[in-house]
Formats: sequence, C-alpha cells, structure tokens
Amino acid sequence: MNNAQLERMGSAKGFIAALDQSGGSTPGALRKYGIEEDRYTSQEEMFDLVHGMRERIVTSPSFTGEHILGAILFEMTMDRTFADMPAADYLWEKKGILPILKVDKGLLREADGVQLMKPIDDLDELLERAKKAHIFGTKMRSLILEAAPAGIVANVAQQFDIGKKIAAAGLVPILEPEINIRSTTKAESERILLDEIMAHLDNDEFASPIMFKLTPPSVDDFYRPVIEHPKVLRVVALSGGYSRDEANEILARNHGLIASFSRALTEGLTESMNAEEFDALLAQSIRSIYDASIT
Repeated sequence: MNNAQLERMGSAKGFIAALDQSGGSTPGALRKYGIEEDRYTSQEEMFDLVHGMRERIVTSPSFTGEHILGAILFEMTMDRTFADMPAADYLWEKKGILPILKVDKGLLREADGVQLMKPIDDLDELLERAKKAHIFGTKMRSLILEAAPAGIVANVAQQFDIGKKIAAAGLVPILEPEINIRSTTKAESERILLDEIMAHLDNDEFASPIMFKLTPPSVDDFYRPVIEHPKVLRVVALSGGYSRDEANEILARNHGLIASFSRALTEGLTESMNAEEFDALLAQSIRSIYDASIT
C-alpha cells in the first residue's frame, strides 16, 4: 500500500468526486448532461457517451488535486483511458487524484427495511485487476430505508465482511451504508447505524485503515465518533439527492466530514457548453464543495 497516498487521503484538504454512475443511473446522468435516450440504441453506446462526459470532466483544467483528493470510477471506466492514458494512472500521475473503484453490483430487493448488496461473485478477480490498474481503494453501496434494527444490523455486517476482504487484498475499502434522505425514520436509522458501526470498529480487525461514505446526518457532527476512530482513515458524505447548495450547507456544519458528491458535483454541466463555460461552472462547483469540506 502506497504510504504517500494513505497520508494524502488521511490528512490533506479536499473531497472525493463520485464519477461511478452504473447502468441504472447512467440514463438519468446523461439526460441532465443534455443527452436524451434517442441518442443511443445500446448499452455500449450509452456507456461510450457517459465515458465521454467523465473524460471531459477529469481532463478539465479545474479538475485537479488542488481541491480533489480522489475520484470514484465505474468498473468500465477503470478499463478505459483518459487522454490516452489508463484512467487510474491519468488521475494520479497527471492530476494528483487518488483512483477509487466502485465494486458493488447493485442492490437486492428490499427486505427488513434495507436493500443489501447483490453478491459480488468476482470480487477476488476484480480486486486483482484493480491493483494491477493502480487503484487506491474501493467503494460499495447498500441502502437503509427505515429504522428496522434487524435490517440495519445485516446491512452493516455485510459491509464490514466485504470490507475486511478488500483491506486484506491491499486496498482501502469505503463502506457505504446509505440512508435514504426521504425516510420518515431517518434520525432513528442514524442512531441504530452509528451503534452498529462503532461496535464493529471496536471489535473487528482490518489489514488497513477503512473509510465510510454516509448520508449527511440529521444532527450536526453526529458521526464525529466514526471520524475520530483510530481505524478510520476518512469519512465522506454523499449528496443523496440534495441539491449542491443544500448538500454544501449541511456538509459545512459537520466538522471533519468531507464530500463525495456525484449529482451535486455535475449539477448544471451540459454537453452543449463550450470549453470555457464548462470549466468555469465546474470550477465553481468544485470550489463550493471544497469550501464546505474543509470546515
């Protein structure tokens, strides 16, 4: 494991850009970018178009390590190039940004108030490919819909079990047990989630530091015990459907919590913008998210 990369992720100022839209979320991301579904007739064409969007973002002058610590990539993106360089190498060598890989395969149907991750049958092979591609860490998402203790216990246990395998393989896992921001029991879900996370942190052993990606809490600084735990490298927040302004406002009130935004990062960017317009808006977005992340 690269100590310089660990030091950067653990202590440098900045945030993580989430560029890992998968099959289910890609059409929506493309629509917001100004590309309707009549522009493509296959998944291959769709993924080509979204890769073009991602490449435009990461190669923009404002997308640099000055404000961005890491970027989360979709598996297909890891296998492609940015500016004719392997994607992960371009991020680290040209931009000083740590490459992170989304490894989950989507969600199972709701049960006990949560949606667990689908089995990751090729995890060992995927982690080997990630290491060869010079990936720093991984991210995997599951979902909590209501304050159902049994479901949340199962959700957190699944995250930690897979996270330990990822750490043992030499990568830094980001555990993401997201809570739906529209849940009527969001605050109670957060209390149950925090108790489960802390119990696992106190009792489980990892081969490397770990990270978390969590929904911004209902109570400011609620996740401070996770942020300060010695086994935790960093805690980042998802935007979860909040607008960029809303997400930034909440984030700024949570000290030590940094952003890992997707929709909030790309909000307003469209294919029709010229290079100057595109980079100006991206720079404004990056700066606002960075400022909210360094409180």
